[in-house]
Amino acid sequence: MITLQKGDKAPNFSGVDQDGKTHTLSDYTGKKLVVFFYPKADTPGCTAEACDLRDNFERFKANNYELLGVSADSAKKQAKFAEKFQLPFPLLADEDKSVIEAFGVWGPKKFMGREFDGIHRTTFVINEKGIIEDVIEKVKTKEHTAQILQ
Repeated sequence: MITLQKGDKAPNFSGVDQDGKTHTLSDYTGKKLVVFFYPKADTPGCTAEACDLRDNFERFKANNYELLGVSADSAKKQAKFAEKFQLPFPLLADEDKSVIEAFGVWGPKKFMGREFDGIHRTTFVINEKGIIEDVIEKVKTKEHTAQILQ
């Protein structure tokens, strides 16, 4: 599971968002980047998390942060999610799980007594030089902005 820690260099990822645009780590050089991984678009917890970040988007921009959501959903599902909730940030459709696995957030989970493999809701805060400043594993979906912008 998650082996990346504060102080590590962020993985040099490449992924495509809901509009077909490619995003890589180097696109964000000189800006702080929040990469938040969520299990499934348009589910209650993921919606609460994305909407909290949306509602505070101007605060992130004012502090030189870019936001990037990632799940294994299709681009079509990500686009519907972004449109339905008017999300102002890109959502990577990581169907092959290359970004998810690069960040180490795919692994065994338990939900309602069932064990299965899936995405662990985790957020990485990456500085202007591509170094991980924070790893948030215990995401509070309705208060996630407060966890990031301490």
